[in-house]
Amino acid sequence: MPRSQNNVAALARKKKYLKIAKGYWGRRKNVWTVAKNHVEKGLVHAYTGRKLKKRDYRSLWIVRINAAARENGLSYSRFISGLKAKGVDINRKVLAKIAVENPSVFAELVNLVKN
Repeated sequence: MPRSQNNVAALARKKKYLKIAKGYWGRRKNVWTVAKNHVEKGLVHAYTGRKLKKRDYRSLWIVRINAAARENGLSYSRFISGLKAKGVDINRKVLAKIAVENPSVFAELVNLVKN
């Protein structure tokens, strides 16, 4: 039995990769095997970068909260544990935003935790 080939699907797959490789330098943009390797590597980096971005933002929020809490005479860990003990459920993103934009409101939160 003769071997069948699905050229339509193969061409579509190659076009998809070459479209993603648009803008790459040299053979990376127009030679199928080279473009495929670099696109796959780039997609791996993009996936990893999305995870790292979440980590970086969380650490930035923690630094901001810590700085604002220390200005009000409390460490970050005592502030967060105090909020949990009081039943205040605010995430770190919102706390960091409050710390930067409304220091007076943040000071009220610190006083809530202290008392």
